[in-house]
Amino acid sequence: MDKIIEQMYQEAYRAYQNAYTPYSKFNVGAAVLLKDGNIIAGSNIENASYGLTNCAERTTLFYTYSQGYRRDDIVKFLVLANTKKPVSPCGACRQVMAELLPADVEIILTNLNKDIMKVSVADLLPYHFSGDNLHE
Repeated sequence: MDKIIEQMYQEAYRAYQNAYTPYSKFNVGAAVLLKDGNIIAGSNIENASYGLTNCAERTTLFYTYSQGYRRDDIVKFLVLANTKKPVSPCGACRQVMAELLPADVEIILTNLNKDIMKVSVADLLPYHFSGDNLHE
């Protein structure tokens, strides 16, 4: 694992430890590396009304955008969970990632064993709905 990915992993792990998961007990952490060198991380936050739960991927991206960053500022995105294989984002997160991440950004899926799978937005959601669809 290279130095930058290790830093992202550590930030995602800290967020993973702060997840609020009283129902599923399934913690997830995510981290985004920005062009300015900053790393922003977030975790999943559950709610008794499951539909109101927010995944780590969306928490991280929404916080990144709320700080004024945009897709062109994002260099890498990492997702971490306690899974046997590198974690797979849910469908809702894949759709949000398709809109808020650059198409060619490196997405690093990993687990607590530091197994890594590197993918792109197109790998995760090859025929995604986009804002362009609204103007056709």
